[in-house]
Amino acid sequence: MEKFPEENKPGYAVYSRRSLAIYDTLVLGLSNRFIWRCPSRHLIRHHEENLAACHLDIGVGTGFFLDKARFPERSPQITLLDPNRDCLEIATERISRYKPKSVHADALVPFPRTLGHFDSIGLNYLLHCLPGSMTRKSVIFDHLKPHLSEDGMVFGSTILQGVNPCPPVARKLMSIYNSKGVFANANDTLETLRAELSARFAEVSIQMIGCVALFAARSAKP
Repeated sequence: MEKFPEENKPGYAVYSRRSLAIYDTLVLGLSNRFIWRCPSRHLIRHHEENLAACHLDIGVGTGFFLDKARFPERSPQITLLDPNRDCLEIATERISRYKPKSVHADALVPFPRTLGHFDSIGLNYLLHCLPGSMTRKSVIFDHLKPHLSEDGMVFGSTILQGVNPCPPVARKLMSIYNSKGVFANANDTLETLRAELSARFAEVSIQMIGCVALFAARSAKP
């Protein structure tokens, strides 16, 4: 059995088959619309704008967005990477029509050399669950760069602090999640996200919808 760093576990260990059974309704439905103020249709659109036919998804959740979004080809090659086996199994089952490959790995340690190369890499609702500062957690971009094709796109979304409109209930829920270790975004801001992406990629775009940053980056710097 793989051994992953203990300090990385709080952000993903909370997800079991029981909690994942209500994740789509509770998080992607109610929380996205009424708390984070970013209805999931925006995240589906973001996927469709950036997905390539050879795609790596990191932090796969329930596979909701890969299931709902349209790929540029009918038979994409999809690899799922996650340290949580329940997430991997549920997402694999959900998009079984694509015959995805699953990789049990921690995103904050270097990826397996055999992982391959991809034209798009997705990090949806992942960064705010990773421990540490934005600088520390952005090592994930260094780990994925060797697996990104020359013109490949990295995209994703994350919940940030200090943005408007961000209602009091959102700030309160973020505080609770941070206290439990489910989130680690107490110091994640639009400025720190942009800085870390711009240090690694020549082309960076970020759109704020409610409390959520939808980002995309390409043209990796040496």
